[in-house]
Amino acid sequence: MQNRMMITGAGSGLGREIALRWAREGWRLALADVNEAGLAETLQLVRAAGGEGFTQRCDVRDYSQLTALAQACEEKFGGIDVIVNNAGVASGGFFSELSLEDWDWQIAINLMGVVKGCKAFLPLLERSKGKIVNIASMAALMQGPAMSNYNVAKAGVVALSESLLVDLHAQEIGVHVVCPSFFQTNLLDSFRGPTPAMKAQVGKLLETSPISAADIADYIYDEIAKGEFMILPHEQGRMAWALKQKNPQLLYDEMIGMAERMRAKAKQG
Repeated sequence: MQNRMMITGAGSGLGREIALRWAREGWRLALADVNEAGLAETLQLVRAAGGEGFTQRCDVRDYSQLTALAQACEEKFGGIDVIVNNAGVASGGFFSELSLEDWDWQIAINLMGVVKGCKAFLPLLERSKGKIVNIASMAALMQGPAMSNYNVAKAGVVALSESLLVDLHAQEIGVHVVCPSFFQTNLLDSFRGPTPAMKAQVGKLLETSPISAADIADYIYDEIAKGEFMILPHEQGRMAWALKQKNPQLLYDEMIGMAERMRAKAKQG
């Protein structure tokens, strides 16, 4: 019976809500994060929801920590059925303002962290004919202004997932990629950006989101059950993606307008 799942970034936000959604189905969960206090809290909530599991501190930049996590899943669960590469950090700033360190940090966590998670767990997934769920972002598809390093890292996660869908088909490993828009989360705790105004603007977007992380976890659960590859939890996101596929130039023009408004606001700020 398939009921063993590993989640990175499980100490809060969407990672925690995914854990709780599957816990309600009685799954056993391997919960990983750099935030150990958050992890302990998630595990308590998981148990209260009817799940079971263990926590392990894991920085997804360090491949040896991910292979150690895979080893722990082998020892405690006898394998794994689903991995959710969810750990991520936010950042923003116009290209001229972003340092190369900002780029390295973003790519190391948001893209290479996912690559390493897939790599470390591949032997277990081959055995269980399991599933990979990679959490990207609508930023991967829409490339909003003043977040080029985030856009590129998340677009890489979509391209990786598309590649794995094809490469791992023969091993009967399922692959899904999730592209949420902004939602109410604590992503801003990790936010790196050159200006406080930028952080405030992203914060405003998060607050006005009509959809919570719990809603997104529900949607992901249903779409995976249907076998959907690309999972877009927000209706606005689905509409924007459909528009971009039909008329990309229209969307680019809209983004340029948005960038101009952001620059004007930052000058006033």
